[in-house]
This record gives sequence, C-alpha cells and structure tokens, in this order.
Amino acid sequence: MKIGIIRERKNPPDRRVVLGPKACQIVKEKFPEAEILIEPSPIRVFSDQAYVDAGFELTDNMQQCDVLLGVKEVPIEALIPNKKYFFFSHTIKKQSYNRKLLQAVLDLNIELYDHEVITNKEGQRLVAFGRYAGIVGAYNGIRTYGLKFDLFDLPKAETLSGIDGLISELQYIKLPNIKIVVSGKGRVSGGVKEILDAMGIIEVEVSDYINKSFDQSVYCQIEVLDYNKRIDGEEPSIPDFYKNPQYYQSDFMRFAQCSDMYIAGHFYGDGAPYLYTREDVKSADFNVKVVADISCDIDGPVATTIRPSTIADPIYGYDPTTARETDFKNPEAIAVMAVDNLPCEIPADASEEFGASFINHVIPALFNKDNDGVLQRAKMTSGGKLTELYNYLQDYVEEK
Repeated sequence: MKIGIIRERKNPPDRRVVLGPKACQIVKEKFPEAEILIEPSPIRVFSDQAYVDAGFELTDNMQQCDVLLGVKEVPIEALIPNKKYFFFSHTIKKQSYNRKLLQAVLDLNIELYDHEVITNKEGQRLVAFGRYAGIVGAYNGIRTYGLKFDLFDLPKAETLSGIDGLISELQYIKLPNIKIVVSGKGRVSGGVKEILDAMGIIEVEVSDYINKSFDQSVYCQIEVLDYNKRIDGEEPSIPDFYKNPQYYQSDFMRFAQCSDMYIAGHFYGDGAPYLYTREDVKSADFNVKVVADISCDIDGPVATTIRPSTIADPIYGYDPTTARETDFKNPEAIAVMAVDNLPCEIPADASEEFGASFINHVIPALFNKDNDGVLQRAKMTSGGKLTELYNYLQDYVEEK
C-alpha cells in the first residue's frame, strides 16, 4: 500500500502534518509493506530534507498513492479522483462554506475519511488536536489579558519553541487576583488546565468560586450541568441534557457576574442553550472582560464571538452596547481571542502527538481489514455516495 503525505494548500498556511519523519519510520517498522511518499512542501514544520534523511522519497506524483493523508481541507482543484483521503473536511455540521468541497468529493468518487469522526465504538474521538488548541488558547487568553490591561506583553505563541517555550514565558507572569472560568471537560479544556496549573493558578470548586473572594488568581473548570439547568425544575442529568437539550436553559450568568476571564473549551451540540446572549452581555452583572473562545462557533453560544480572528491578528474588541467590533483596548470593550486554528502555532508538538494517535488507531486498520470498525465509522463517502452514517448530509449536498 502506498501512503502519500500531501502538501497543505489551504490559506492561511497550516504547517502541521499527519505523520512527521519519525512517525513515518515507526509506520515502516510496524508495517514493512507500507510505502510512504512525501509531497514536497515549503511550509511544513518538518523540512523536506528531514524526510529524505529519514529514508523517504519526495515526489510530486501523488497519483500513484492509494491513501492520501492531509490535515486541513484539500482545495477542490487539487483533489485526485478515485483516491482514499484523510483530512478535516469541516462538513459534518453542514458548514455552508464547504458544501462545494463535499459535492466535489462525491463527483470525483473519492473515499473520504474525516479525522473528526475517527472514533471508538463508544463514539469517543481517537485522533485530535484538541489538547494543543487548549494549550495555545489558554496562553493566548493570558496574553490577551495582559495586553487589554497593559500589564505585560507576552510574545506570540508561534514565535516560541512549543509547549516548553509557552510555559517558560508564563513563569514570569504575575496575574492580579482575577477569577477565570473554563467551560468543558474534554481534551481542549484539559489543555487549558495544563497551562493554568503550570502557572500555579489555584483551581477551586464551583460553590467557592461563586461565593468567595480570593487574594490570588483562581480558576474553575465547569461542565454542562454547572452552566445549564432544567427549565421545569426537574432533576437534571448529563444523559438527559444531551438527549433533551430543549428542556434546559443557560445558568452561565452566575459565573459571568463573578469572572474576569472566560476560556471556552467546551463542545457545543446542536439544540443546546447558548451559554450567553448579546442581551446577557449588556447586563451590568456581566463582569467578564476577556474571552478566549477556543470553541469558536461564530454567532453562536458565546455571543461575543462575532468572527474568527487570526494568528496574525488574534484579538478584537466586542462592544456590549452595539454588539459590534471595536478596539479591544476600549475600557467598555470585551477583548475576544477567537483564533480558529490554534494548534498551528505549535505545529511540531501538535503534529507529533496527532501522528502517534494516528499510528495507534488508524494505520493498523488499513492493514487488518478494519477489525475494530474505525474506518467504517469515519468513512463519509464511497462510490460517489454518502455512506449510511452520513446520509443526514444529503439535503446539504443537494443545495446549490
């Protein structure tokens, strides 16, 4: 089997890769029958020469490969018909901006496997960049706070040497006695927690966070039943919330009124209540002045996120009165960091961990006839049609 590591072509440039040189060597050791070919790239975090030194061939001819591995969406004009592709397609939520991409995948008889739906039998994701999004998002949130209040000026994450570089810079930072609320209990919020813990910020329980004052900075990590409540007063539960989100309403304001910073690291499911609305932000009780929105759902559950920001220009201001963008230094503005490709800022670390997961969970399935159903669950298209699991996208595909 020939596996091709394709060049990332989406703009803004993404330096990450599914398999770095060391990861490719591990694949060859475990599966000698695998032949790995590398498409040259001027931007990839690992140089072309690093792959050559590791014993792999560079070639522009990806047509000869059976399986093509990428990170971000492949531009339509670069798609090769009749191939197996792995990449983040950003179509499973019917994202309008990628409808034409999925239509092209079907027209070209491509077998598409989306990284986002590579899961185990319980539906838990097996390969993801979420931890790194959380790590960089938390760093950027702290950086935003310093810039907003002229307290300190941390260097951009992309200029530093990975996680160790971020943590090293944060050792010099002394925050005032602020309260930071973090939503989510998954990979993303786990990455956030790594950074806050490394800074020595104390984690406190919900009741103490809401009701007590502290003489140092603290944070509280909250999950769905902390910031949502049943409308009818019935006993809530996490399974019930996911099954019947329409019976719930947000209770996030009890955190917003006592928090200085909010880091959004949750997964937002369709039909769930918004954490806070634009009307909520207008309230005098809304105290948050810095939002690091790692989840980055535009015009969605985090009302202050009105557009994605970029690595080059990561912060904008949200005016609570007009609900429009303004200078984030404006005293009345809420500073918003909503970069939607955060792991790109530490591409080597992110790629190495992603590659390790890919080797553990996906590569074996390519050679063992998919014994555990990993590929079957992730296969979105086959034979020019949507697979059964993804038939819900048919109306999305048919829209013009």
